[in-house]
Amino acid sequence: MSDTHTVLHDPRGLIGAELPLDRAPHEALVTAVLAWKNPDLAPRDYEQIALQLTGHARAVAADVRRHAAALPRNDGRGALAEVILREADRHLSAPLEGTAHCARNRARLVRALYTRLDRLTEPIPASP
Repeated sequence: MSDTHTVLHDPRGLIGAELPLDRAPHEALVTAVLAWKNPDLAPRDYEQIALQLTGHARAVAADVRRHAAALPRNDGRGALAEVILREADRHLSAPLEGTAHCARNRARLVRALYTRLDRLTEPIPASP
C-alpha cells in the first residue's frame, strides 16, 4: 500500500499565513449578531455561533500578530495591536456559553480585531 498523503511540518505557521481570511461572511455574521433585538435561539445555536466567531477571531488575531511583529519598534500601531491582542486573549480564554451575550461578545471581538488589522495594513501617509 502506498502513502497517499504528505505530512507537513510548519512550526512557524507560514502555510496558514498565505491563506486569506474569508472576511465577508464573518463580517455579515458579526453584523447580524450585533443587530439582534430579542433573539430566541436554543442555547446550542448561540454556542455554535460563538464557536464560529471564536475560530475566526483566532485567525484574525494571528494576522494582527503577524502584521504587528513586522512593524518597526517605534511604530505606535504595534503597541495598540498588543493592547487589542491581550484583550482578545482574555476574551478567547473564557469558556463559551450558550447565550446571546456570549455570541455578541465574540462578535464585538471579531469587529475590534478587524479594525486593528485594517489599521496595521493601511499605508501610512507620507509626511510633508
